[in-house]
Amino acid sequence: MTRREARNLAFVLLFEKSFTGEPVRDILLNAGEARDVEGDAFALSLAEGAEEHLEEIDELVSRHSHKWTKGRISRVALAIMRLAIYEMRFIEDIPVSVSINEAVELAKKYGGDEDAAFINGVLGGVSRQMESENTAVAESAPESEDKIMETAE
Repeated sequence: MTRREARNLAFVLLFEKSFTGEPVRDILLNAGEARDVEGDAFALSLAEGAEEHLEEIDELVSRHSHKWTKGRISRVALAIMRLAIYEMRFIEDIPVSVSINEAVELAKKYGGDEDAAFINGVLGGVSRQMESENTAVAESAPESEDKIMETAE
């Protein structure tokens, strides 16, 4: 299974969770039994990771979806953003731009007419927040060891 296919499966698991409230692992097991859905370790790790950090992720969605309450956002868009934000915040080997692009592609495939632009805007806001947090951390980091050694000499 490609990473794109795995993201698609992770999205479906998170989307179904929004209706059932069941753990995504159980949803995948039930889907495998009922519909011969093939599981994937990457897909399951994405969906479970998003599930584990749901509160933090939903806070970011709320903060960056100006004038939209979580209840007003479609379940499709919410599941896509949960998946993408999990990738952006917690998986270091996936570039943020890839996570955003994959989310927009999922929105074009499954969402309404304006979901892709909405999701792109929210994820862009999350990305800018992450950049400013990283800049603040880098600026407050102690001086490098080389700089300290030069001062000591």
